[in-house]
Amino acid sequence: MTNAYTTDTIIAQYCHFGWGENRLGVPNYPETCAKLALAYMEDRPKTKAFDVGCAIGRSSFELAREFDEVIGVDFSARFIQEALRLKESGVLRYAMPEEGEIESFHEVRLNKFGLEHASKKVNFWQADACNLKPIFTGFDLVFAGNLIDRLYDPRKFLNSMAPRIHKGGLLILTSPYTWQEESTPKEKWIGGYKRDGENVTTLQGLEEILGGDFKLLDTRDIPFVIQETARKHQHTIAQMSVWERK
Repeated sequence: MTNAYTTDTIIAQYCHFGWGENRLGVPNYPETCAKLALAYMEDRPKTKAFDVGCAIGRSSFELAREFDEVIGVDFSARFIQEALRLKESGVLRYAMPEEGEIESFHEVRLNKFGLEHASKKVNFWQADACNLKPIFTGFDLVFAGNLIDRLYDPRKFLNSMAPRIHKGGLLILTSPYTWQEESTPKEKWIGGYKRDGENVTTLQGLEEILGGDFKLLDTRDIPFVIQETARKHQHTIAQMSVWERK
């Protein structure tokens, strides 16, 4: 049923994170990240973009405003299911917890965002970022939003990036660097630990891993909000790092 409301709490949270507004007045995060990515592309080719960890697809659709083709992948088949539903029907409906068992109902329409034409240029696939198939290659931009600190082997993911990106293309990462052992075994953390008594930040770890194939162009902080109920919000700050393929 295309008119059913998604009631799964986590799915609804990410629908709202991707397509809703928050009462804290923080700009929509996937939209902000995609706009910045397009600005960083400047006059580089915008033929093909790869959105890794795309969730419900907002950043993929936004990138398709200027790219000829965008592929969005996520580990969650449920997220991809919702993104595909939005691509195919142009409509997404979800119910957000307000308080207790009271819910609010939300409807997203691509045409209200001016994205109805972008849907023809976007495709979504379920995939494991640490084990991506060779077909995912030939990109001018790879965007990985809030991904690396949730992977079981972030180094493996990062090491697989250079062959997938054209020379001069960009790899753009965002993350709040909230390393936790439930997502990433401690020995796989690329930052947020001590080595020989010295602090190793995630940005330092990224430079060690990516420095051979990429040049760091810029970093900036970007806030985001995940709403849990009408009055409970997670307010977080991610760091964006922008890397150019040598």
